[in-house]
Amino acid sequence: MIDSLQRYPHSHPRAVNAVVVTSLFACSFPGSLVTVPGHDLDVPWWPGVLLTGVACAALLGRRGRPRTTVVLTGLCALAVAALGYIPTVLLLGPLMVALYSLATGTTRRTAYTFSFTAIAALATTGLLAGPGDVSVVLKLIGPAAWLLLPTALGNARRLYVAYLEAVQARAEHAERTREEEARRRVTEERMRIARDLHDVVAHHLVLANLQASTVARLLRTQLDEAARISTDLSESTSVALSELKATVGLLRSADTADSTDNAPGPAPGLARLPDLVDSFRSAGLTVTVITEGDPGPLGARTDLTAYRILQEALTNVTKHAGTHAAEVRIAYTGDRLRVTITNGGAAESPAPGSGFGLLGMRERARSVGGHLRAGHRREGGFEVVTDLPLHPSEAVGAARRSAT
Repeated sequence: MIDSLQRYPHSHPRAVNAVVVTSLFACSFPGSLVTVPGHDLDVPWWPGVLLTGVACAALLGRRGRPRTTVVLTGLCALAVAALGYIPTVLLLGPLMVALYSLATGTTRRTAYTFSFTAIAALATTGLLAGPGDVSVVLKLIGPAAWLLLPTALGNARRLYVAYLEAVQARAEHAERTREEEARRRVTEERMRIARDLHDVVAHHLVLANLQASTVARLLRTQLDEAARISTDLSESTSVALSELKATVGLLRSADTADSTDNAPGPAPGLARLPDLVDSFRSAGLTVTVITEGDPGPLGARTDLTAYRILQEALTNVTKHAGTHAAEVRIAYTGDRLRVTITNGGAAESPAPGSGFGLLGMRERARSVGGHLRAGHRREGGFEVVTDLPLHPSEAVGAARRSAT
């Protein structure tokens, strides 16, 4: 019921205008008869009613032309004051409504300019042409107070409407931001899981394929070596299954019955680099690891990122380089960690920017505030270099997300 009443003036402006005009015109007759106690009115009643009627008719255009309406109603009020009527609220009603409409639809400066101009004109007219037996309060203070009141109310109304619109705009912006943030988080999570699946599947399948080929080749001549590589093959597939189970477990909801069984284990890091190197050695790739600087504690995100980049880069060497040796150089400099993977293989290495492996490595580096470059070396072979912060802060991550 209350909402319907509040919406009615906006949905039926003509009906509201008709009610306002009729009410003000009805007040004009008693307003034209107001006199000072003990004194008779020097002018007839009908000119005041006629002028007030003209002012009320001018109010019909107050929504489209508020300035013109103020001028017309103001001229009618001046004529009433010049004829000798006492400028009461009953006769000034049309001008008050016009000033209110002007204040709600224009700026504060415009509203008060028109208001003070009308007050000054009425005061001057009342002093020069008004009845001499009327006090200064009725000639000056009364009209000034009645005309300032609608101007102040109109300005307050305009500011209130602007405040509501600003609040609504902020609420809509916040809602859009929440939706965009939710979509961004979902997209980032999907990309992260896709990178993990790619790293796990590509690395272990490449090793399993090479180990199986080696076993098949050695079965006829070197049974002991074939048996050893078969054991490594079994371990590789077992590790692959474990990592796949942990990665896929992230996709399960937290309230499933077996969520605990599928929860991922500790994230891999550079502490597992010797195991990673050994897994490639069984596939026929010799990896030399060189550490420079004073190894310090790494943030969990940097540790995992460095490990995954090493894993993917060495897997690419195994698949594309056509060489049996690679070098890993890990350098700790200040607050940065630089990891370099080089090989002296032929030009079969993937071109920079091609394939999901290089794309995933770049995304991983950017996710912690680092960067990565990859390309062919002048002296031959291929090189992957990444610079990562030792302890990426949330502020860096937030800046990175806003930039992307």
